[in-house]
Amino acid sequence: MDESGIKSLQKGKILLMVSSLVVLITTGHADELKGRRGSGPEGLAPCPNAPNCVSTKSSDPDRAMKPLPYVGTRQLSFERLVRVLRGMNRCTIVTSSPSYLHAEFRSAVFRFVDDVEFVFDDNERQIHFRSASRRGYYDFGVNRKRMNLISEHYLRASH
Repeated sequence: MDESGIKSLQKGKILLMVSSLVVLITTGHADELKGRRGSGPEGLAPCPNAPNCVSTKSSDPDRAMKPLPYVGTRQLSFERLVRVLRGMNRCTIVTSSPSYLHAEFRSAVFRFVDDVEFVFDDNERQIHFRSASRRGYYDFGVNRKRMNLISEHYLRASH
């Protein structure tokens, strides 16, 4: 095989690898999608077996995060969190009740949806949350970064 044939073969391999990566990122298996969204005020669904989820209820250090403390009453904490979410790009609050919030975040380019849920625990005076990609396997740390940003804004927000 001459040099141009080798280069064509290498380009083909690269395209195949990139295509495979896109498929891995943008598709999920049906069993991984179960319980990803809308678990409701009764509690948060566990993270799936994919590294695209963080939760305050996870015992896995790669997926675990600290819950948010109440700032004053549950109502004040709820209102503060809603203000933070409404100030974020591509965020839609889907479900809202006194002890539960479900928001959707859409990615800018491919419009992928991540579900973010918050459960207000009056006994612990904490807000537990879960953020997970609906589709795909890897999220490249997007859910953790988002929840760190939400946490920072929530803790810094003025009453």
